[in-house]
Amino acid sequence: MALGSYVAGSTPMGGGTIGFPVLTLILDEPARLGRDFSFAIQSVGMTSASILIFCMRQHLARRMLVFALLGTTVGTPLGVAILAPHTPELAIKLVFAILWASFGIMHLVKMREICSLHGRTGASRRFDATAGLLVGFVGGTTVAAITGVGVDMLLYVVLVLLTRCDLKAAIPSSVILMAWTSLMGMGARLTLAALGDDSYALPDELLYYWLAAAPIVLFGAPLGAVVVRLMPREPTLIFVSVLCVGQFVWTIYREWHNLTALELGAAIIAVCALNLAFITLHHIGRRFVASRRPDMHGP
Repeated sequence: MALGSYVAGSTPMGGGTIGFPVLTLILDEPARLGRDFSFAIQSVGMTSASILIFCMRQHLARRMLVFALLGTTVGTPLGVAILAPHTPELAIKLVFAILWASFGIMHLVKMREICSLHGRTGASRRFDATAGLLVGFVGGTTVAAITGVGVDMLLYVVLVLLTRCDLKAAIPSSVILMAWTSLMGMGARLTLAALGDDSYALPDELLYYWLAAAPIVLFGAPLGAVVVRLMPREPTLIFVSVLCVGQFVWTIYREWHNLTALELGAAIIAVCALNLAFITLHHIGRRFVASRRPDMHGP
């Protein structure tokens, strides 16, 4: 989690991006525990990083972020209550693997362009409100509720591919969104368990893992937020992107005997489809940029 907390503070990927595969692929823990651990540990690390981001007055995509926070405030508890309990273990692993492999490939292909972005293309209030609400609600209800991560990546993709937002604003914005989403996810689980539904009770193992990792991420995530301001972003993003692709291959290898040919084919097609969606967003972003005057600070 020393590595995971650094990733959480310095990239658009939550600490669960490291914690989830370590728990499920190395320690052979259930995928549901990996999801709950992601929420629990990000509630500490990414919240700590968010406080530092506010104290350092870093640039943020404020308007879109505010609406994304509103969306995930509603969407994440709904997803935790309705969708997460009925998602099979294998499906949780595959959703995580597919999502982050696609994100890693997109980064590796567009790394130079993404890292060279400056400012942000001006967007209307309606665009920011609509995009933010959709990212927060859909991302919180689906990927975040299922895997414990992901809504930060969705906000980052919209900011970078559609509005060509500088990483100095896109990454802190995604960190803040994932911190709040993690708090909403843990709050929803604890509330539902307190109401007497044992299916939402958190496993005892989660407390032990959390106690071991929380002191590390409390300082590691803010450290990542500081270090990334002092060094080039490319090495960290390349390293994490390679890990994202590698964990997909590893997941397929570990689950080979549990996967049908249809499920394996669907997973590969899903990675291709998501990258096609990213390419489409990138082309739409080019037209968006051409139609508006760049705003170096963003709304």
